[in-house]
Amino acid sequence: MAVKSSPKKVAPKIKVSAAPPRKAPAIKKRYTKTEILNEISKNTSVSKKEVAAVLEELGVVIERHIKKRAVGEFTLPGLLKIKSVAHPARPARKNVPNPFRPGELMDIAKKPATTRVKVLPLKKLKEFAL
Repeated sequence: MAVKSSPKKVAPKIKVSAAPPRKAPAIKKRYTKTEILNEISKNTSVSKKEVAAVLEELGVVIERHIKKRAVGEFTLPGLLKIKSVAHPARPARKNVPNPFRPGELMDIAKKPATTRVKVLPLKKLKEFAL
């Protein structure tokens, strides 16, 4: 007796339409944290508390990427890249010519090694300014 094989059930394909870019008017004054939270919650239909939690968690994720012994780099896709840059120590130097007073010598103090944070804009952020 032959066994009939049932046709495979395929999930229907859901078309996800990309939202057309909105033309938002320019903002004339700088927003406070509360105004930013209100604006995001109003435009996304997410509660203000949830938006605050997301921003707080984003700060934690960035901190975990940038801190000592971490990867040292965080990218917010399309917007910005945050890097931690290590600058080595600079030794002290004596009797260096003074660039502001020719003929005079000066001493330069030593500087310890430091780590600085560098924020680089990415393509989409650069396009916003145009």
